[in-house]
Amino acid sequence: MTAIGAPAARMPLSRHLAEARTRLIRSAAALLVGCVAGYLLSGTILEFVRAPIEELAASRNASLNFDSVTGAFDLTIAIAVGAGVVLSSPVWLAELFAFIAPGLTRREKRYTIGFLVSAVPLFLAGCAMGLLVFPHMVLLLTSFASDESSSVLDASSYVGFVVKFVVATGTAFVLPVFIVLLNLIGLLPARTIVRSWRVWIIAIVLFSALVTPAADVMSMFLIAVPMSALFVAAGAVVVVHDRLAARRAALDPADSHEPVPAL
Repeated sequence: MTAIGAPAARMPLSRHLAEARTRLIRSAAALLVGCVAGYLLSGTILEFVRAPIEELAASRNASLNFDSVTGAFDLTIAIAVGAGVVLSSPVWLAELFAFIAPGLTRREKRYTIGFLVSAVPLFLAGCAMGLLVFPHMVLLLTSFASDESSSVLDASSYVGFVVKFVVATGTAFVLPVFIVLLNLIGLLPARTIVRSWRVWIIAIVLFSALVTPAADVMSMFLIAVPMSALFVAAGAVVVVHDRLAARRAALDPADSHEPVPAL
């Protein structure tokens, strides 16, 4: 097997396949352990997700229901697998990077490591923000029904709604890292990002309005403000990068692989 820091070398196909099999086995073993842990935690996770419904049940008839005999089992397995993928992500991400690293240049390795180190915490922070906001969304959306109505919710659909919202929020928090990455590889100059800041802010506000109820302005701001701050931080990073690259190119034109637009 090839170590992460080892220099790239030509390997026969059989060795590539053997290494891929070894890393797949390690990733699968980590995923299996994560799924077992997720199964053990599934009850706690479901209770946490159910909390807004229990709060709603204090004022009206509200409950989570299963539409089939196997509904509870299917939902438990889905939660276990989802939790397993998240819990085992450090292992399979490391195995994936270790497999592709020998084919990357030193610069590409640096960018990839930087992206992972930045993106993973931001994704987790976005997911945490989604978990903070979703109870308010549930209570607000169900409040449109009259007090005499009953909120009989399908458990699978309800959990799916929560997961989609949390993942969407986590993904949105990673978008500024993609902006920086596109700038580092020369596809998105800082000048373009700075000049289109109004478009980015409008896009952030629209996204926050789409993933939160229209009447819940506070939840929208809880998502829009951190995303806007991350965009500003990404803009500052790309501006500094392009200015340093332009300065290096002016001092040594041969050191620059491609022209960097001036700000």
